[in-house]
Amino acid sequence: MATIYDLKPAFQNLLRPMVQTLARAGVTPNQITYTALALSLIAGGTIALTHGATWILLTIPLVMFVRMALNAIDGMLAKEHDMKSDAGAMLNEMSDVLSDVALYLPFALIGSVSALWVVLFVIMAILTEMAGVLGAVIGGVRRYDGPMGKSDRAFVIGALSLALGLGVLPEGWFDAIMIVATAMGGWTVLRRSVRGLKSC
Repeated sequence: MATIYDLKPAFQNLLRPMVQTLARAGVTPNQITYTALALSLIAGGTIALTHGATWILLTIPLVMFVRMALNAIDGMLAKEHDMKSDAGAMLNEMSDVLSDVALYLPFALIGSVSALWVVLFVIMAILTEMAGVLGAVIGGVRRYDGPMGKSDRAFVIGALSLALGLGVLPEGWFDAIMIVATAMGGWTVLRRSVRGLKSC
């Protein structure tokens, strides 16, 4: 099934000149990973503290885009500039999950949003990434199957944030979309698990 992750090669091509510049400057993948995590913590913390103020919601799509770019850059630095390390791989996987939790869970504090569906969405996001990593542990291949991978979740939350910030999201739609996204996350967990086992 098609997923936003399929656009990654084209996105990487756009970022490659920047990555080369960063590599020449001595920037490491771990530094980029920490930057992405800090961005997520700051954005999520601001949502929590303001209970979803309009101005922060309107910035979330940009935060999501920058985070995706940073996630791509750290991987390219590691793979294309011989900076791979076991510690970096562990940091990358753990920071992705922490960033998801930091960015998405604060939406449960917004008055017009059902906390239940936000929490379930976050739990499913964690299980999705766990299934992807276990694919590498069991079958030797890290699974990125959709339909609700990391990039897809970022797109959904970014779009919902924009709609909330602009005040154009009809009442109940946020929860409805969260329900659908959580269900798609469950399907993603199943697909990654099955395909991970088949690659053994």
